[in-house]
Amino acid sequence: MRQCLNERQRDFVSLAEKVAPALTERAAQHDRDNVFPHDNYADLREAGLMRLTVPETLGGLGAEQGEMLLVLERLAQADGATALAYAMHVAPLGSWAAVWRQTGNPMLEQVLGIAGKDGLVLAAISSEIGVSNLFLDARTKADRVPGGFLINGRKNFATNSAVATHCATTAQYDDPELGPRLFVVFVDMSDPAVTVHQTWDTLGMRATQSNDVVFQDLFVPEQAVVQSVPIGHFDAEILETIICWQAPSFGAVYTGVAAAGLEWTIERIRRRGLTRDTRIQDAIAECEMLLEVNRSVLARHAQEFVSRRLVEQLGVQEGLARCAFVKNTCTNNAVAIYRRLVDVLGGAAYTRTQPFERLWRDVQAGLIMPISNHMAQELIGATALGVAVRPVAGADGPALATTGSAG
Repeated sequence: MRQCLNERQRDFVSLAEKVAPALTERAAQHDRDNVFPHDNYADLREAGLMRLTVPETLGGLGAEQGEMLLVLERLAQADGATALAYAMHVAPLGSWAAVWRQTGNPMLEQVLGIAGKDGLVLAAISSEIGVSNLFLDARTKADRVPGGFLINGRKNFATNSAVATHCATTAQYDDPELGPRLFVVFVDMSDPAVTVHQTWDTLGMRATQSNDVVFQDLFVPEQAVVQSVPIGHFDAEILETIICWQAPSFGAVYTGVAAAGLEWTIERIRRRGLTRDTRIQDAIAECEMLLEVNRSVLARHAQEFVSRRLVEQLGVQEGLARCAFVKNTCTNNAVAIYRRLVDVLGGAAYTRTQPFERLWRDVQAGLIMPISNHMAQELIGATALGVAVRPVAGADGPALATTGSAG
């Protein structure tokens, strides 16, 4: 089903349309070779899309969250791996732009200004083996030294590490007065204390090249600690500046991957003259409805976020539960769409000479990305029953700033 978009939304999607054919053409080769799509990023940069969520006054296109989600969906229809990697750049910039508009933070203005000149590629690197990816803890350690901290640890699933100039990452710091804290720090990826290890060899989303990253005695100046929250707590700032952007971004990408598989299947059905088969019509109808549910959920989330209703009217845990609902509705529906399409396609779904097989593999990654199904069900169920899952750290607003009191 075609989407009903306003003129501004159509303008943003048209930018994605311009680069989509080249991304589609290269997708199979990048997947087969297990390499990062540097050529796709060059096209995104030339189209201005690397500056999509940077404010216009700082050189960007000024897209808000809902407009970004539409672009992510369209890019994912062309190449899910490129879109997923790109989301790790464009969503953090969108978050920082939203905070900058509220606070005028000078550090964020500087970073966004560099991004507005295409001088910055971001990576969000927080995942660690054995650690929940809800920004509750980290095994990576921060130790105080004069002027800042030394960071030591290993991260996995470091999407964009193959191309990023900078990353935002997490580390635990044992504050002598405040107790254990989780830092979010801004890191220059060119620092010799940062090493990317080639570990990525997966079922799908292969071109993201989400390799391991090791920090060994990495010095981070105190002003590069952009957030500091208590360990083991849900946090209002983390919800607003990270999870509220991360969850729908993942949802939009996998919605796009699902839309690509559905479009390819419909075209094949038409070529085979099977459009009047009622069993096929039933399967396609179910897939169309699941896809439209995803789009509706994403649109509502963006509206509630931009209006600030999500962060101002809901508690932190309920806000996290809402984000978990968005991400998992979209990713589970995307997987369900492929399950139905396999019934329609039969053996054509299984051959590597056709794009469907790659798309089918790519969509599975959505199930293991944060927020996981298990965590989502715990959050949604406990919240509905009025049960606190974790203590909550409050916040007056999105501070994301240099921290004179980080430790």
